[in-house]
Amino acid sequence: MAEVRPESMQRITTPELARAYIDERIEELRAQVGDKKVLLALSGGVDSSVVAAMLIKAIGQQLVCVHVNHGLLRKGEPEQVIKVFRDELNANLIYVDATDRFLDKLAGVTDPEQKRMIIGGEFIEVFAEEARKLDGIEFLAQGTIWPDILESEAGIKAHHNAGGLPEDMQFELVEPVRILFKDEVRVVGKELGLPDNMVFRQPFPGPGLGVRCPGAITRDRLEAVRESDAILREEFAKNGLEGKVWQYFTVVPDFKSTGVKNGKRTFDWPCIIRAINTTDVMEVTVEHLSDELIDHLVDRIISEVPGINRVLFDYTPKPPATVEYE
Repeated sequence: MAEVRPESMQRITTPELARAYIDERIEELRAQVGDKKVLLALSGGVDSSVVAAMLIKAIGQQLVCVHVNHGLLRKGEPEQVIKVFRDELNANLIYVDATDRFLDKLAGVTDPEQKRMIIGGEFIEVFAEEARKLDGIEFLAQGTIWPDILESEAGIKAHHNAGGLPEDMQFELVEPVRILFKDEVRVVGKELGLPDNMVFRQPFPGPGLGVRCPGAITRDRLEAVRESDAILREEFAKNGLEGKVWQYFTVVPDFKSTGVKNGKRTFDWPCIIRAINTTDVMEVTVEHLSDELIDHLVDRIISEVPGINRVLFDYTPKPPATVEYE
């Protein structure tokens, strides 16, 4: 019987409440796992990072983390996962750079759903291949949180947990943040000592930058998305918007327009900036940036990102627009 959040459970809002939750969970994890090994797909997102940090505290080297870099992560993310988990927390971490494998499979694919299927399916393949190389794994840890459970019960979306693992891989699940809301997971992560830019990072889709590179993904256009996104994040941090704006990112669509650079004609892509706020993701409002910041972003993106000659700002709320472009 899967655990259910008690109705009387106090919302975790303070370090003290987080500490009590962590202590209680660590005891339960040690009792559940014993001397066996636990496998975790560590994306670097909030939920999987908090689960990893908690399990490292509970069972140390018995946790095996697999970080699959599918080539669609944001600039600096794979490096941060390695730095925080392998270097600082001494995690038993397997790093798999599968960039070429993913991008080769995605070459020429334009349909958004097909792209998602390929990315999800290939991720499970890579993860399963790594798991088969290991001995003594009896548990699979996951960053399932309470809204995931509520949404899958309500039929809003299929839940990602353990989905699609091959038949020969039967693991018992370990879900230490399953009864927590997202804001509680962040408080627990902070108490576990994870860096703020990991704990409070904005939501990031599973298919990563793949859904921000509409049309068939090419390496040069993907690089333009990655570089422009890095500039946007850097400027939001400098201007005190990091953590205040719910989500902000860039999109580089698959069409070109004429421009002029250094007196010469260019034929390059536009870069679209999206910055939004929401409480429930059902309705989304647009964050209006200052003219100065927009001018500065345009200047930096055009001069620093190869292949971009226009910067556009998306003012569309949800509805009618969705958060992501694909």
